[in-house]
Amino acid sequence: MPCPFPGMDPYLEDPQLWPSVHHLLISQIGTTLNRLLPPGYVAAFGERVFVAGPDRDIYPDVFVKDVSEAGDRASFSRGGTGTAVSDPPWVVAVTSDEVVESFVEIRALTEDQQVVTTIEVLSPRNKTAGSEGRQLYRRKQREVLASSTHLLEIDLLRSGQHTVAAPREALLRRGPYHYLVSLSRGNQRHACEVWGIPLSSRLPRILVPLSGSDPDVTLDLQTVFWQVYEAGAFERVIDYDQPPTVPLAKADAPWVEELLRGSGDRR
Repeated sequence: MPCPFPGMDPYLEDPQLWPSVHHLLISQIGTTLNRLLPPGYVAAFGERVFVAGPDRDIYPDVFVKDVSEAGDRASFSRGGTGTAVSDPPWVVAVTSDEVVESFVEIRALTEDQQVVTTIEVLSPRNKTAGSEGRQLYRRKQREVLASSTHLLEIDLLRSGQHTVAAPREALLRRGPYHYLVSLSRGNQRHACEVWGIPLSSRLPRILVPLSGSDPDVTLDLQTVFWQVYEAGAFERVIDYDQPPTVPLAKADAPWVEELLRGSGDRR
């Protein structure tokens, strides 16, 4: 079943769902770009690792949600099938303080594999004031901006602090938006190209710059998002009869309610 929203689905901002969304977005962006990039370039995946503090929010890498009626009754049997039986085990929590964040790099297929463009999809930890994840992200952002590498930042989260390179004050003067894509070119740091995205709008076709005089590649972010929605089977786990976990602005709630009502009628 397709996503009921014309652009970003605000229900996917749920902290439980977002790790899967982020992983699939990074993967699909890289896969799509490798079909679009001209010879001499490749989209590769990078990671940064940091140690989070003991009070951090824990986001699961993968979770399986029971969406059947039986799952709603919170029944439980040891062994999971109702027939396997064991002596009662000790159940202990296992957590890791190590957090891994992924991103996409466009590399030129030269001897030194130069990074031409870095593509970031922001996560809640990048936008949380005072967090280790935000500090690390801002440090990486400053390093890229001090180099000749292009920086493309995709922010599909309404909550948290403004984080992309484009200054917030300048954006607010251009009009309202819910989501952002910011492009800072390595040879034009004095200006950012920004796509401000209202909740009711389609996600934009954005530009991915390459080296020198090589033309930009156009990435259709909406098509990528629809592929992510399908790959993640999110229609199975989202209850559109309930409000989204990240609250809607008062002005947006009636539009979302009407949209979902119409989508439900069509289903």
